[in-house]
Amino acid sequence: MSEEYRNNPSIANFVEYLRIPSVQPNVNYEECLNFLKRQSDELGLLFKVYELVPQKPIAVLTWLGQEPSLPAILLNSHMDVVPVFENSWTYPPFSGHIDEDGKIFARGSQDMKCVGIQYLEAVRKLKSSGIKLKRTMHLSFVPDEEIGGHDGMKKFVLTDSFRALNIGFALDEGMANPGEEFVVFNGERSIWQIHVICTGQPGHGSLLLPNTAGEKLRYIINKFMDLREEQKKILESSPKFTIGDVTTINLTQVFGGIQSNVVPEKLTAVFDCRLAVTVNHEEFENMVKQWCKEAGEGVTYDFEQKNPCVEVTKTDESNPYWMAFKSLADELKLKLDIRIFPGGTDSRYVRRVGIPAIGFSPMNHTPVLLHDHNEFLRADIFLRGIDIYVKLIPAVANV
Repeated sequence: MSEEYRNNPSIANFVEYLRIPSVQPNVNYEECLNFLKRQSDELGLLFKVYELVPQKPIAVLTWLGQEPSLPAILLNSHMDVVPVFENSWTYPPFSGHIDEDGKIFARGSQDMKCVGIQYLEAVRKLKSSGIKLKRTMHLSFVPDEEIGGHDGMKKFVLTDSFRALNIGFALDEGMANPGEEFVVFNGERSIWQIHVICTGQPGHGSLLLPNTAGEKLRYIINKFMDLREEQKKILESSPKFTIGDVTTINLTQVFGGIQSNVVPEKLTAVFDCRLAVTVNHEEFENMVKQWCKEAGEGVTYDFEQKNPCVEVTKTDESNPYWMAFKSLADELKLKLDIRIFPGGTDSRYVRRVGIPAIGFSPMNHTPVLLHDHNEFLRADIFLRGIDIYVKLIPAVANV
């Protein structure tokens, strides 16, 4: 079985891309660009590289539509992958090893080199069968998504070059699902990373001084952790809820103090909060402000990261691209499960500039292994994904 897969040109292309170690940190994207330029030439697409930050290229491959004045479709994927702990892998993580069951092992096999190649292979099939699209189709391959996309998509969407692409609708990564459903994501929670700084009376560790940083820190931690407990209960209250439906709160860092017998003048707690799309940002911040006031004087907060509120992409009749996506899924008998993405992807930047975006990786019956050891994707699932895009691309491009 694995022999038949090894000789498949689409899989050979996938494996070649997986073997490029575009691993964070300090990625060299040169090899990815060479690979994509070759693909673009083979497919007869226009190829352009934008470099907003040195050594952080954004490659855009363009298939011109018959009505180029119409808003275009963006198929986005990122070139970078997360680090690996090689000792924990059964096969070398950049080998693209295919085992007897047809599982393709490599870092990036699920997140998300698979999708980038599925776009390309679907375009190859469509072009070789003489299909023409009404709208222009742009395939973007961006850097640094795995470290927040700050030098990639976040900057790119604000440029005149991006505006000139005239995007009307975007597809980006989703996630594998062990069940029958294909999970699609129409929004993301807002990431707020909050540092709460508690100052107080310093002194000797043998005394019971008033107004200490430690007492204030305890108050703050209790407030955040009580909220965490409430959200946990909501999540557990119904099987309908997924992690993306609630606000998550985690205490991720605590620091301060100078030595064990000195009461410090300052202690800091850091909370990673992911605000559910239903949360009013102003009210949430006012609540944190109130907690700081109640904790005592000299308690302040600042943000390491504070995502703005971004409207979720509509999944109703008001969004013609979604209606095309949905009716195609019905036609192919694909069961869809619409969710809010639990982490962060480049879609948030696309939505931020008012473009509807759907996160979709066609991987059902697949364990979720993104960022995990022994990340793999089954060859048959990968190939079926190409067939899905062969139908999906014209559906959205001919809206």
